Amino acid sequence: MAFPSHRVVGFLGRFNRARYCFNSSFSTSQLSTAPSNIDEHSVLDELYDLLPMSRNSSIPNTFKECNNSSENLVRIRAADGFLLPEEKLRGVFLQKLRGKTAVDRALTNVGVDLNVDILARVVNTGNLSGEAMVSFFNWAIKQPMVPKDIATYRIIIKALGRRKFFNSMMELFQDMRMEGIDPDVEMLSIVINSFVRARHISKAIQMFNNLGDFGLKRDTESLNVLLICLCQRSHVGAANSVFRSTKGKISFNCTTYNVIIGGWSKFGRVNEMQSLLNTMESDGFSPDCSTFSYLLEGLGRAGQIGDAVNIFENMKEKNCEPDTGTYNAMIFNFISIGDFDLCIKYYNGMLSNNCNPNIDTYTKIIAAFLRARRVADALEMFDDMLGRGIVPPTGTVTSFIKPLCSYGPPHAAMMIYKKARNFGCRISLDAYKLLLMRLSKFGKCGMMLDIWEKMQECGYDSDMEVYEYVITGLCNIGQLENAVSVMEEALRKGFCPSRLVYSKLSNKLLASNNAENAYKLFLKIKDARRNENACRYWRANGWHF
Repeated sequence: MAFPSHRVVGFLGRFNRARYCFNSSFSTSQLSTAPSNIDEHSVLDELYDLLPMSRNSSIPNTFKECNNSSENLVRIRAADGFLLPEEKLRGVFLQKLRGKTAVDRALTNVGVDLNVDILARVVNTGNLSGEAMVSFFNWAIKQPMVPKDIATYRIIIKALGRRKFFNSMMELFQDMRMEGIDPDVEMLSIVINSFVRARHISKAIQMFNNLGDFGLKRDTESLNVLLICLCQRSHVGAANSVFRSTKGKISFNCTTYNVIIGGWSKFGRVNEMQSLLNTMESDGFSPDCSTFSYLLEGLGRAGQIGDAVNIFENMKEKNCEPDTGTYNAMIFNFISIGDFDLCIKYYNGMLSNNCNPNIDTYTKIIAAFLRARRVADALEMFDDMLGRGIVPPTGTVTSFIKPLCSYGPPHAAMMIYKKARNFGCRISLDAYKLLLMRLSKFGKCGMMLDIWEKMQECGYDSDMEVYEYVITGLCNIGQLENAVSVMEEALRKGFCPSRLVYSKLSNKLLASNNAENAYKLFLKIKDARRNENACRYWRANGWHF
């Protein structure tokens, strides 16, 4: 990445030689005022002293041109020392290197011990082009810790498809076959789903019709993959057309019918569901619990709850014993109309018939109780879920804590947090932030600091949002010295608080006749804002840190 020297000089003049804020370890002497006579060589020397870079990094061409003497070349140490491995590797492509050899050499010189996890983070985040992603993958697949198998190819093909780089995706798909790696049904699902997500329905169907060219068979399994991808994205009409056009050419199974019925169920299209059910039975397939689950859900969405109840009660007559899925469908139907009594009735009926509730059962019921602000019932159901050994995912715990942090005191949210944590659930950073925000607002600083400590023990780093919650909470109860200490810690880590938070702390310091500390804090904030402006300027000019 190259910067014209006149930009460097001009920047230093405008911002009074503000430091580049790569870390918080700069001394106050480095923040001194710039001399009036700045030449390019002194600027380059200063950059060498300031930028905490690796001496193995490449030197931008513009810096080389500014100093022709090889012994005086400024060895810029790239900001990669402060970056994650995936950021270092993505940063290579910001240099706009030309030629495969130059790119491969630069990637190798980064010095990252590449593995599959890092590879996935490189291609799944950032804003690399399709060409850059393919170039990186072709280099990565040659590294010793990256296996050259179908699982690795799934990562890159899924990433390319998600970003709509379809030409690159199909090229790698063909390259995989040339390397002797045969695609499987999961790979087919990734490719077709990528087309369907982008609304390229014709390409997805064409891909299915030409499966023989890709070493796959047009059979029942591949047909079901296409139908599932279409119905999950609500393209049920297209799925129904494929279903009818392939009937008699490809063997169907019960899943084939269920997928289409489930697709119409999302829209409450009762007539279409009933027609498919009749066709299914006439073709010799008996409806199973999945069929009835979709049918019950569709009737509920169409507002025909009474018909859903009748079908549910007559399931045994068709030799189909209700399972967890069908009970869930009835529970969800009554949740949708706000009838919690019948919802709990079917929940109890599930337990009495030895059908074990699953995570979907509890998630829907607890979320409904929280929306209705029936907190005690939600907590009771949460206890029941944990008592049955069902571990809620991280996102589910966050979804329970979020509404509880939008109304009332933080007591109920803390109960959910403590019970989930004691049960071994991983708490998300978002959940910790919600708790810190609510505890800060209510002045529960003891609990807030304890949550902050637990958050850091879980490996989460504090960002500016976290620091602002803590500072605000300490200000609310008058612990100004501690608030100043937290503010200084945030500044040392390179975070600059919002004007609102700083003004609140500064005003309270002045009101308590602590003008000296207020002035010292003002000077530190002034430097931090100068550095923040410097960082913003350099990011706008291409630096990645």
